[in-house]
Amino acid sequence: MHRSTTLLTTALAGVAALMTLAAPTAVATAPAGAARAAGPGQVCFWTEPGQHGQAWCYAPPGYAEAENGTQRHAYSFDSRVDGTVYAISYGPGNSCLYREIRKDDYDENWEAWATKFDGVSDNKMGCEAG
Repeated sequence: MHRSTTLLTTALAGVAALMTLAAPTAVATAPAGAARAAGPGQVCFWTEPGQHGQAWCYAPPGYAEAENGTQRHAYSFDSRVDGTVYAISYGPGNSCLYREIRKDDYDENWEAWATKFDGVSDNKMGCEAG
């Protein structure tokens, strides 16, 4: 009987240890589709209005192509960049448009640019205002 109790105690201790190891991972993992807030120095874009869906964030300098499903599908944004950045849209040939985004700009339903958005830059990249 003593051996059964020892085996049961050892098994329960092993299960408890596994649960302890798994707990931080479960807490740290965000639910699927959770929004990501724009941090200082970033502008973030979301695939759905109201800053929902998949998020992609940019921090200057340079140009970056939109990722994580936001290219040509960015229905909201929020900027915490200390200055101005430019949403870029490429057209036929070498044409392109920019949309100025200033610090603290946001749009909960960015329909005007949602399907135009290709990337972000810290300069106008020779594009025309759009």
